[in-house]
Amino acid sequence: MNIILLVSDTFRYDHLGCHGNDWIDTRDLDAFARKCAVFDNCYTGSFPTIPQRTDMVTGRYIFPYAGWCPLKPDWTPVAERLHEAGRVTQLICDTPHLLSRDYNFHRGFDAYHWERGQEGDVSFTRMNDPIYPVMPHEKTRRDYLMRSAPKRKPGIPYQTTLADRHRWHNRHWAFEEDRFTPRTARHTVRWLEENYKCRSFFLWVDTFDAHEPWDAPEYIVRKYDPDYTGTPMIHPNYGHASDYTAAELKNMRAHYAGEVHVVSKSLGQIIRKVEETGLMDDTAIIFTSDHGIMLGEHDMVGKCNINPEDERIWKFYREVTHVPLMIYAPGIKPRRIKRVVQPVDIMPTIMELAGEKVPDGIDGRSLCRLIDGRSTSVRPYAITAGWEIHKSRTVTVQDEGWSLVAGLPDSKEKRAQWEQQPDLPLVMELYNTKEDPAQKKNLLKQKPQQAQKMLKYLSSFMREHGGGQEFVLDK
Repeated sequence: MNIILLVSDTFRYDHLGCHGNDWIDTRDLDAFARKCAVFDNCYTGSFPTIPQRTDMVTGRYIFPYAGWCPLKPDWTPVAERLHEAGRVTQLICDTPHLLSRDYNFHRGFDAYHWERGQEGDVSFTRMNDPIYPVMPHEKTRRDYLMRSAPKRKPGIPYQTTLADRHRWHNRHWAFEEDRFTPRTARHTVRWLEENYKCRSFFLWVDTFDAHEPWDAPEYIVRKYDPDYTGTPMIHPNYGHASDYTAAELKNMRAHYAGEVHVVSKSLGQIIRKVEETGLMDDTAIIFTSDHGIMLGEHDMVGKCNINPEDERIWKFYREVTHVPLMIYAPGIKPRRIKRVVQPVDIMPTIMELAGEKVPDGIDGRSLCRLIDGRSTSVRPYAITAGWEIHKSRTVTVQDEGWSLVAGLPDSKEKRAQWEQQPDLPLVMELYNTKEDPAQKKNLLKQKPQQAQKMLKYLSSFMREHGGGQEFVLDK
């Protein structure tokens, strides 16, 4: 069986029609979902982009002992395993982090194609043209600007915010097809036309959208915010949502919705080509994302706090942790699956779908038995943690109905006290996510036994994996 893995960065679970969204056009992915096993409780593990991809392709939780780093020699990715088993392997991506700076995610692929220029990736300098600000710098991500300032060189115009740099590098776009996901989809369609006779391939397509900067065509954005007249909000500040007016926040959500719209449409073109080439009867297709993003919830905009004017420790709420996962395989009965799963489960699932032995010593569990009804559970809880767990000390434990959010206190004074006395109890929040999906009512005092049960699981997990010792009870 052929395997196609489709990954869209920063794609929120609740922005799909098949998950209840009624205002964004995601008709293509919704149609695909009707053919799939759709997982209602998939939560990211290691956060964000590169750690999640590492979990996904190795089947191992990375956050307890490693962070944002290249694939290490002893971490065997699924493409390498399938390549050694005799499969044709192809990577097509516009996610810059996978192939830049020797991150090695091309390991095991017979061929790989990288659509250059996403976010801060500059593949072709245009020094004759000045760079212009596209957003007020106080309303967009500034950590990149601050990092580059001490090293700024005369005559290098692209040492500025990511939003400015992205627009400067991609300023000659004229059509929807110039955007990255349509380009990546177009190249994938061509690849399928060139390779549909091959009945033993693994194809990984990874698009950085719906990650910011959000640059869908204006006629699509205006479907979701037709009356806005201000500066387009194409990039968040990774800080307080209260830094924006209500109109600016609405426009930001519209830009993100436009990106989601384009991603769904582009991935639909790939799926239709799979159908047209007669591959659906012998091809499994997996669609997922690495994490979501805050768009004003909890007074947050972005996915983590990298804003110098926001002193809070951001905890992992469901807008970020909850991700879509759909799996199509020939002959399966479409169904909704409530059980908790994570990205580490994708690698062993691919191996089993490919008819290969699932390797020993990994954390993931194949989802094939869930998909065909042979099993009812994979794990009791999902754990989400940042890649610098030793610094952020922020973890979320989730099951089908509860979310335990644990981490450092928000205030600078309380954090200083915690640093002096590391044995102080962590700050915890407990939410009933079935009754309170927006996580507004902390039930920690009302349900201490539920919190303790989840904390005990977290402690056991950290002890087993040798990381996050501050979360280990009875050390």
